[in-house]
Amino acid sequence: MNVDRAVLRLAGTMVLISVVLVALVSSWWLLLTAFVGLNLLQSSFTGFCPAAIIFRKLGVPTGCALK
Repeated sequence: MNVDRAVLRLAGTMVLISVVLVALVSSWWLLLTAFVGLNLLQSSFTGFCPAAIIFRKLGVPTGCALK
């Protein structure tokens, strides 16, 4: 697994957790989904992703998209 896949897995997990929390707790949890989506969007333009930085520091090998 490389950083690219780890970031995608983290984002997908956060979106699914958000969906469950919306169904069980409050619709305000949609803000978490919006935050994840906005972060993915800005990282596609800028290449800056805080999650990728954390994964690299944890020793996950870099991929081709998020360096």
